[in-house]
Amino acid sequence: MELTYLKTFREVAKWGSYTRAAETLGYAQSSITTQIQRLEESYGATLLERYGRRMKLTMAGEALLQYANEIHRLHEESKEVVAKQSKGTLTIGTIETLAAFYLPQHLQAFQRDYPDVNVVIQPGNEPYIIESVKEGDLDVGIILDPPFKDPELHSSILREETLVIITSPEHKFSGRSEIHVEDLERESLILTEDGCTYRAMLLKVLKANQVNFKLSYEFGNLEAIKQCVSYGLGIALVPRIAVAEEIRKGQIMAMPFVHPEFKFYTQLIYANKKWKSKALLGLLELISRSNYQND
Repeated sequence: MELTYLKTFREVAKWGSYTRAAETLGYAQSSITTQIQRLEESYGATLLERYGRRMKLTMAGEALLQYANEIHRLHEESKEVVAKQSKGTLTIGTIETLAAFYLPQHLQAFQRDYPDVNVVIQPGNEPYIIESVKEGDLDVGIILDPPFKDPELHSSILREETLVIITSPEHKFSGRSEIHVEDLERESLILTEDGCTYRAMLLKVLKANQVNFKLSYEFGNLEAIKQCVSYGLGIALVPRIAVAEEIRKGQIMAMPFVHPEFKFYTQLIYANKKWKSKALLGLLELISRSNYQND
């Protein structure tokens, strides 16, 4: 309320008249008088004195006017910044694959539209991302999962991701058009870290179909997995976007893993109660539009 009183005070100081201030602000003159009186009560000082037909600032009023002008300037600046959301930080939680092979093109476009917004990418597995979005530690999460639902979260599917079995060019699978779960019998597997959703799904499917396999290595790093596969140390299940360059160069062979339960989608999540800043709305629109255009 005092911000309104300071605005009224500035107008009275500008015009030297309660009447002119009332006309400018659209108030009754009695309202202007009341606001100035309450402001004087708040500061415990007389701010304006009448000289003839004009109101003039006292020494206390002169001192307050400097602060009122600065408060007004900061208030206008804050409205502009909040309206544009042109500054601040946006936190995105995602898995390594999407951080490296999905997000960069979208972040480039986002930076062009919001150059003063600092984007922090927080890597983690899906359980961590989901919980952090719920707790408000992350503004949004981008996950790779079967269709995800949670009553506390808004989720939207951005696109389907193909999961492939990758092998060295010399492996017996090389040249196959697709791989089924029974094909993995007695194969040496290189797995991603615990907490990875497609790792968990693969192990579930292998167990359900009683497929025996050898666990050769576990890595939390996709580059390490790709290197080991290229050296013939085992085969691995990964999203195709993570190995597109290696496939193009002939360093790795990739075959779709075909199973009815293996429907994985890149999905964007945020808390239902999350206040969406202009920057966040811009990011959501940019990602959705880009994926629609790429379909």
